[in-house]
Amino acid sequence: MTKAALVGLCGAAGALTRYSIAVVIGVRSFPWSTLAINLAGSLALGFVLKLGVDRGWSDRTIAPIAVGFLGAFTTFSTFSYETFTLVRTDRPIAAAIYVGVSVGGGLATAAIGYVIASSIT
Repeated sequence: MTKAALVGLCGAAGALTRYSIAVVIGVRSFPWSTLAINLAGSLALGFVLKLGVDRGWSDRTIAPIAVGFLGAFTTFSTFSYETFTLVRTDRPIAAAIYVGVSVGGGLATAAIGYVIASSIT
C-alpha cells in the first residue's frame, strides 16, 4: 500500500474517531469535545513524533499516524467555527478562554507527550 493510501486510510479512521467522540459527548454550551480532542491529539502527536524519531520509524509509518489519523482527528476548522460561534453569540470571554486553553493546552500536551515518549526510549 502506498504512503498516500495509508495517510488516507488513517485519515478516515481519525475523522470517524473524532466524529464518534463528538456524538458521545454531545452538543454543550461550550465546545468540550473539540477541546478534548485537540488536546488529546496534541499529546499523541508529541508522543508519536518523539517515539518515531528516536526509534527510527520511517516517514511511511509516521506520516499516516501524524498527518492522516491525528490530522483528521484534530480539527482547526471546527475550532475556528466554534470560536466564531461563541463570539457571535455574545460570549467573547468564553471564546477567549477556549482559544487560550486550546492553543496553550495544545502546546503543553504536545510537550508532555514528547516527555513521556522520552522516558521510554
